[in-house]
Amino acid sequence: MKHEPIVVTGLGCVSALGHSVEEFWSALQDGRCGLRKLDEAAPSDLKVSVVGAIPAPDPCQMLDARRLAMLDRFSVLAIVAAKQALAQSGLPLEHAGHRTGCVVGVGVAGGEAIDEMYRKLFLDGARRANVFTVPRVMPSAPACQISMAYGIRGPVFTVSSACASSNHAIATAVWLLRSGVIDAAVVGGTEAPLTYGILKAWEALRVMAPDTCRPFDRHRKGLVLAEGAGMVVLERADYAKARGAEILAQIAGVGMSADAADLVAPTLEGTAAAIRACLVDAHLSVDDIDYVNAHGTGTVANDITEIKAIKTVFGDAARRLSISSTKSMHGHALGASGSLELIAVVEAIRHGIVPPTVNIEELDPECDLDVTPGHARERPIRAAISNAFAFGGTNAVVAVKRFED
Repeated sequence: MKHEPIVVTGLGCVSALGHSVEEFWSALQDGRCGLRKLDEAAPSDLKVSVVGAIPAPDPCQMLDARRLAMLDRFSVLAIVAAKQALAQSGLPLEHAGHRTGCVVGVGVAGGEAIDEMYRKLFLDGARRANVFTVPRVMPSAPACQISMAYGIRGPVFTVSSACASSNHAIATAVWLLRSGVIDAAVVGGTEAPLTYGILKAWEALRVMAPDTCRPFDRHRKGLVLAEGAGMVVLERADYAKARGAEILAQIAGVGMSADAADLVAPTLEGTAAAIRACLVDAHLSVDDIDYVNAHGTGTVANDITEIKAIKTVFGDAARRLSISSTKSMHGHALGASGSLELIAVVEAIRHGIVPPTVNIEELDPECDLDVTPGHARERPIRAAISNAFAFGGTNAVVAVKRFED
């Protein structure tokens, strides 16, 4: 079935690489790693030593102080990123708010407010929680807060599927746009997991790297947790053209699958199925794809399974692909990762530059494809896919291509 093309008209992000898309893309091109030592003021019993924290100034300083009492950090980041995306798109929400939606992917909700509440109740002896605790921690808070901040009156909700949350949110927005329910959407993901409770929980999984994130490296030691948010404005192409918007790229298709196997170990069959489904939905062949933004977490299980899945789907064409994991620079922002990586893909297509995988010292022999080690590479990119494979075996892949009117 032929659909009206879905296009990207605005981008916005805050991440370990900076406070804007310009800073984010500049760092990716330069191969700059934003992963740093945990703040010295952090509790001493934390074993986590490296994180992807947003550099100063704190994004909270970008909002009115009176609003902050009702916002957990993951909502703050989402609002800041959405403001940037809406500004670039020029979307006229004062006239079209009821035909605009907002879908936000979230992996872990409200960690900051939950930590604060438990500290007051269990350590400080408080008798009651903060009155704004529930509105701060609810997973739908970022989407609702974006809606209220900018006048979005169409469908507004959250999608949560761990590390695939952003890609599932993007897929959901694409369906809403294709169906004609809305004309435009603010969509993406947000995450603020650098809190004591969440960091201790991730410590227990024993998948955290003690040094840095080095996907596809023979001596990699795990992932690096990061905070951040990425938001994009998606529109039906006819709507965007009618209002004279600049079109940055086209969302060509989406594909999803479930492993239905193990809670944390990915399967080759599930990851490959999501990539295949995406290519079918996008009406793209393996020969049309030039770049793969890999899920690339820096864990042995993910990296090897993902490379095998790419080989399985692409066959001989896998050897000519450019592949990279931008998590090696901005870290693993869980529910926000897919949105940050979508922005990386859009910019890669626009500028004809493949961002690198940094921190590789010795390539794992089982990851023997072109993973763009060390330095960015100039290459015309007609189309690309962005992979997200999550705990629980939920997989989502997004295909992006140049827009051709």
